[in-house]
Amino acid sequence: MTLFEESLSESCRPREECGVFGIYGHEDAARVTFFGLFALQHRGQESAGIVVSDGCNVFEHKGMGLASGVFKESILQKLTGSLAIGHVRYSTTGSSTISNAQPFLVHVGEEYYALGHNGNIVNAQSLRSELESRGSIFQSTMDSEVIIHLMAPHLKRGLEKALSIALQQVEGAYSMVMLTRDKIIAARDPRGFRPLALGKLNGGWVVASETCAFDLVGAEYIRDVEPGEIIIIDAQGCKSLKPFPIMKHCHCIFELIYFARPDSQIFGQNVYLCRKRLGRELAREYRPDVDLVMPFPDSGSYAAIGYAEESGIPFEMGMIRNHYIGRTFIQPTQPMRDFAVRVKLNPVKPLLEGKKVLIVEDSIIRGTTSRNRVKHLKGIGIKELHMVISCPPTRFPCPYGIDFSSKGELIATKKEDEKAIAEFIGLDSLHYLTVDGMVKATGMPKECFCMACYTGDYPIAPPEKIDKFCMELK
Repeated sequence: MTLFEESLSESCRPREECGVFGIYGHEDAARVTFFGLFALQHRGQESAGIVVSDGCNVFEHKGMGLASGVFKESILQKLTGSLAIGHVRYSTTGSSTISNAQPFLVHVGEEYYALGHNGNIVNAQSLRSELESRGSIFQSTMDSEVIIHLMAPHLKRGLEKALSIALQQVEGAYSMVMLTRDKIIAARDPRGFRPLALGKLNGGWVVASETCAFDLVGAEYIRDVEPGEIIIIDAQGCKSLKPFPIMKHCHCIFELIYFARPDSQIFGQNVYLCRKRLGRELAREYRPDVDLVMPFPDSGSYAAIGYAEESGIPFEMGMIRNHYIGRTFIQPTQPMRDFAVRVKLNPVKPLLEGKKVLIVEDSIIRGTTSRNRVKHLKGIGIKELHMVISCPPTRFPCPYGIDFSSKGELIATKKEDEKAIAEFIGLDSLHYLTVDGMVKATGMPKECFCMACYTGDYPIAPPEKIDKFCMELK
């Protein structure tokens, strides 16, 4: 593995698609939105954008990279207005280019419409083909652009009607924010795959993918935007529409396991406490004879705390993370394998030498990152190395907005069982949390979750290429 390949080791981790934020009724809306995006940066690091309105004029700024790099003080001073929406993106549909950065802004008739979207529309390609056959011209390869095109013919009937008609034609996952000159709109798909929250700030309204954004800007969390709900915020207040028939909820359980920030409240759960309970369930299911419990920072830290508390086995931070590594630090021309492993995580040798160690992780996707880290740990003289995972094996790709491989690269589809995966990684033993244990830790009914990445039971028919992959597995 070259250093470049190790620098891409995050691709062996699941990646979220987007984070959205919106605010109505604040004199410095763009700046508040910037801080909201800063809090949501974990949901997407490829691009960031803000669209703001002063009631008459609409301004936008987008760029590739982190929000802190895209929005300098000189930029924020030019984004004047009291309502704004923002977006951070990791591409799951559409390439990683500035043309696909969101919010997506268009001018239709006498009005501006800006859209920021979190999720994945599974019938976007068929809708796009149909729209193009009727003369629609697309500006990007984003799936969310189809929503604007579906709205356009119905806007003469009013925004509420046009948006309701458009969203009833799309299938999949979407938690979205929208802006016109004088309105902010928030909408969530009828199954509620992705989180979306509503809050208040100094008499104004805010919406965000996660409540951690409210904490940073000083907003008060009011409630979740309900599955199938459209909220329109303007000078008259906050109006709720529910144009969809009631559907079975399909909250993405992986948000609780991995994606959401631990200080967020999603699906009615505190993420930190849920992850500790996942660790407790692991300890009840599997408890090898070890000297200490440790995570690979920061992914398994909270489940590891729960495991240690339940088992009584000491918790230690046996690996120390370097938080000061930039994305451009590792260059593709440097073939230094050992350095590539050590550059991000370094073991505390006196703590681990000669010990039997249990590592707690939140997921294994392809297994290559874990394999390299385990090899490095064994090189310092650890006696035994065991691992537990705070979710079941990830065996199926996700068509609803998570970047799980759809090319048969998931290790749990390539290896026969836990023993085979353990051998590949170099472990003495491996245990995945059971589906029942995972659901029990959430404290919520099994029926309200989407667990397709573990079970292959898709609540909405996946795209043909994923469906074929799943049929081959079964």
